[in-house]
Amino acid sequence: MELQEVIRSVAPLDEAAMAKARERQAQLAKPPGSLGRLEELSVQLAGITGQVHNKIEKKHLLVFAADNGVVAEGVSSAPQSVTLQQTVNLTRAKTGASTLCKHFGCEITVCDVGVNADIKEPKVLNKKIAYGTQNIVHGSAMTREQAVQAILTGIELAQNTDADVLGIGEMGIGNTTTSSAVLAVLLDADVDTVTGRGGGITDDSFRKKKEVIKTAILVNRPDKNDVIDVLAKVGGFDLAAMCGAFIGAAATRRPVVIDGFISAVAALCAYQLCSNVRGYLIPSHASYEIGYRLAMDAMGLQPLFLLGMRLGEGSGCPLAFEVLSAACAILNDMATFDQAGIDDGYLDEIRQGDKFTVEGAQ
Repeated sequence: MELQEVIRSVAPLDEAAMAKARERQAQLAKPPGSLGRLEELSVQLAGITGQVHNKIEKKHLLVFAADNGVVAEGVSSAPQSVTLQQTVNLTRAKTGASTLCKHFGCEITVCDVGVNADIKEPKVLNKKIAYGTQNIVHGSAMTREQAVQAILTGIELAQNTDADVLGIGEMGIGNTTTSSAVLAVLLDADVDTVTGRGGGITDDSFRKKKEVIKTAILVNRPDKNDVIDVLAKVGGFDLAAMCGAFIGAAATRRPVVIDGFISAVAALCAYQLCSNVRGYLIPSHASYEIGYRLAMDAMGLQPLFLLGMRLGEGSGCPLAFEVLSAACAILNDMATFDQAGIDDGYLDEIRQGDKFTVEGAQ
């Protein structure tokens, strides 16, 4: 599989199908736009699949696990061993994301792309590239070849599932540090504006985390115009594989849900590698991490939820799957004005106007 070949295969959204979905929405027995994002999502889904009527039945969360050598710098409150334990626990419905998957009936695949240990749990998919990345303070996290390998691994996993919708999550102590470094480079942003506290660290550790990221960028000098170079020099195996999974989902014309901050940075990497990917992206919750908003703005996206979540793992994805299912139900099952026996002439002024005003809106 060639990366550029997959990237070229990602098609833009189907504008004809979206037009038909909008026409169908206009016929439903409700004021125009009154179901807000549900209407928008139903139109987006039509553009993704090329079909007006869609269903979200098979839901699949892909979680990529890897360790990051930068933890040696004391940037995380949790020891590296937590990556291994939680990677295993994700397969046992014992973490936040896997508990939600079990509750909502979502399939979950946990893929080891770089955990710094041998994992004996057979439910963890072994696609290990190396036993963690190198410490980015002293040099590149990985080789360019390893970065491409990780991206292709994510593409392969996304393409080989028959799910109607995919979600992309991660597990890896230290990956808010690598994600902040990647985001700072790609957006040419000040490190202080993209770096949060991750899982929770002291003030001294937080100051050190930002200094570590600044040093890593100075030492490695990643090229902001070359996403693969950035991932290789200051990223992680998990980030690169997640980037690939977003591309793989888009290449197979399926919606793909962004989780929190780390997932958003991976989605941004995918978008910068392939601009058509954007149409397939659906953000779930607004991450508590400060860099999240910058990543969303760079892609022109808005999250569905504001729940104060910052766990990661893909925990926002099962919630978003249910909203997507609701959007499908509205378009598929709601009565039209004719079916409801309602004369919709009272809406003529609204439909002919350039905009309509919702009571209480400014």
